[in-house]
Amino acid sequence: MRLALYQPDIPQNLGAAIRVCACLGAALDVIEPCGFPLTDKSLKRAALDYGDLAVLARHAGFAAFLAHPARGGGRLVLVETDGAERIDRFSFARGDTLILGRESAGAPLEVRQAAAASVRIPMADGARSLNVVTAGTVALYEAMRQTGAIEDLEAKG
Repeated sequence: MRLALYQPDIPQNLGAAIRVCACLGAALDVIEPCGFPLTDKSLKRAALDYGDLAVLARHAGFAAFLAHPARGGGRLVLVETDGAERIDRFSFARGDTLILGRESAGAPLEVRQAAAASVRIPMADGARSLNVVTAGTVALYEAMRQTGAIEDLEAKG
C-alpha cells in the first residue's frame, strides 16, 4: 500500500505524512515540485525521528511517479472531497496507491485522468474539507483494514 502527495504545499503536512506512513508501514511518494524548498536537511527535519522507519520516494514530476517501478502497476486511487465513491463502499486492493492533491489547489486534470477511481470521505453538513494528511490517514487506514494489512501490522508487533 502506498500514499502519494501531489506537489505538497505545507512542509508540516509532509512531516505528518512521513510519520503516518512510518507508523502504518506504508510507502510514501512525494511528487515534486513542492510548494516549499525540499532539501535533504528540510526532509530530515520534517521526518523527525520517523525518517529511518519511513519508505519514501521522491519523484521529479507526475510522469516520473507514474513510471516508478515501486508502484508495481497497482491502481491509482484519488482521495478528494468530491470523489465518485464513498470510501467505505469502495473495494481497495493491496497494490493501490492513494493519491492526494495539493492543499491549495487539489488534484489537477492529469491526476484525475490517470486515477482509476476517486473516493470521498463523508463529512458533516457545512464542512468543506479535511486536512490533506488527515484525509490520507483515514483513506490509508480504510484501505489497509479492507485488505488485511492492519492484521499484518499486529502480527509483526
